Amino acid sequence: MATASNASTPRAVATLQTIRLHVDDNVVIARRQLISGTRLDEEGVLLSGMIPTGHKLAVRDIAIGEPVRRYGQIIGFASQAIRTGQHVHVHNLAMGSFDRDAAAVACLDAKPIVPAEQPARFMGIVRADGRVATRNYIGILTSVNCSATVARAIADQFRRDVRPQALADYPNIDGVVALTHGAGCAVDADGEGLRVLRRTLAGYALHPNFAAVLVIGLGCETNQIAGWIEAQGLQPSTTLQTFTIQESGGTALAVQRGVDAVRGLLPDANRVERQPVAASHLMVGLQCGGSDSYSGMTANPALGAAMDRLVRHGGTAILSETPEIYGAEHLLTRRAQSRVVAGKLLDRIRWWERYCERMGADMNNNPSAGNKAGGLTTILEKSLGAVAKGGSSNLVDVVEYAQPVPAGGLVFMDTPGYDPVSATGQVAGGANLICFTTGRGSAYGCAPAPSMKLATNTALWQRQCADMDINCGGIVDGEVSVDAMGEQIFRQILRIASGEKTKSELHGYGQNEFVPWQLGAIT
Repeated sequence: MATASNASTPRAVATLQTIRLHVDDNVVIARRQLISGTRLDEEGVLLSGMIPTGHKLAVRDIAIGEPVRRYGQIIGFASQAIRTGQHVHVHNLAMGSFDRDAAAVACLDAKPIVPAEQPARFMGIVRADGRVATRNYIGILTSVNCSATVARAIADQFRRDVRPQALADYPNIDGVVALTHGAGCAVDADGEGLRVLRRTLAGYALHPNFAAVLVIGLGCETNQIAGWIEAQGLQPSTTLQTFTIQESGGTALAVQRGVDAVRGLLPDANRVERQPVAASHLMVGLQCGGSDSYSGMTANPALGAAMDRLVRHGGTAILSETPEIYGAEHLLTRRAQSRVVAGKLLDRIRWWERYCERMGADMNNNPSAGNKAGGLTTILEKSLGAVAKGGSSNLVDVVEYAQPVPAGGLVFMDTPGYDPVSATGQVAGGANLICFTTGRGSAYGCAPAPSMKLATNTALWQRQCADMDINCGGIVDGEVSVDAMGEQIFRQILRIASGEKTKSELHGYGQNEFVPWQLGAIT
């Protein structure tokens, strides 16, 4: 039985042709496409076969069943004998069980947080109750899929791209958005699925980035609005209004009722002014999608460096996507601030193992076709790169999907790896900004929280810069350090939180990316 290494944080050493991430690694990464017969002087290796950009190659013979190491950690086992200089990928690398000692190493690396000497600030919107927003939207939520059409029809009346004059008198309002979903009925009225949906909707209804919210139902659904209000301890008010299509007299009258309601909310919603506030009010959801082999070497560790800064300034970082930390959970339990926190994380890992077994799925199914084309193989390799987004701060708590996130420090929220579902849970938990790394070029945005996109490589940046906010490819190009890029990302976060638009906002992303996690049987 192999045991995971407890090596320190890997540091990339870039040469002309390859990248070595750790002295113990038996593979290195190709910086560009390499052809058979190429000699790697830095490793003393002669290539046998073509190696695509970002893919792995063996720097010594690896016997069948022997661990393959990247980042100084096990990413899988040789499914056939691998010779020095050969391509290492899905054809000769497979999953295998091994002891990661996640419980045994709990809290070993936890350390006191040293607060920043000069607290950072951004220009935020302070609500009457003291909550701080990074954006100022009016939201339209639905209790059930059946009211989605009405909700969208109402929001469409205020779209700046279709009706430029609709909000011309309200420059301080970022928009009117309809966030619809495909659930809310034909579910157990007392089941987990409805509880999670209601918790998610409540998190959005109370989100500080919404100046006001309308909640629209059909009227006969399982997810009754009155029941939702009671279950979540909400109070209807001028800024949380509800109605149903059936009680309004049908579709047309419900649309008109909603349009009138929004028009009545606009003047008050527009009466906001940004003011300097501490960065401790920032709660950043961390996402990676369309990952490639560079994700764990550039954008993810750089984002982690930015989050370490945020935590030192009193802010909150939310790491999620439980299937995408699978195999790297020991790196998080090592810096859990208590064994209770470590145990909560391992409980969620075990839940996912049982869930996949019950559904006839495999945790190693998570790497997508695009991930593999970008050089990733097993979920172990993907997870070791993904967990770098969390930086090196202590893990202070673990919460379930869409639960309110406690402020201050690195918190883990249990979510699926599917980005829209995961980010929806983070925003419901309180995230007022999303940072999203991508190596393949994911198309994603989020309302009401702005989503900042980080490219993992320069080729992607050059090809798709209209969708990306920052290029982290300079790290592997040897132009900038991970720490310096982390500082750049942190400063960009402050600017975006202050109102600077992200590329996804300029493209109009956000309304279709609201995807609550659907759990339980549909009957």
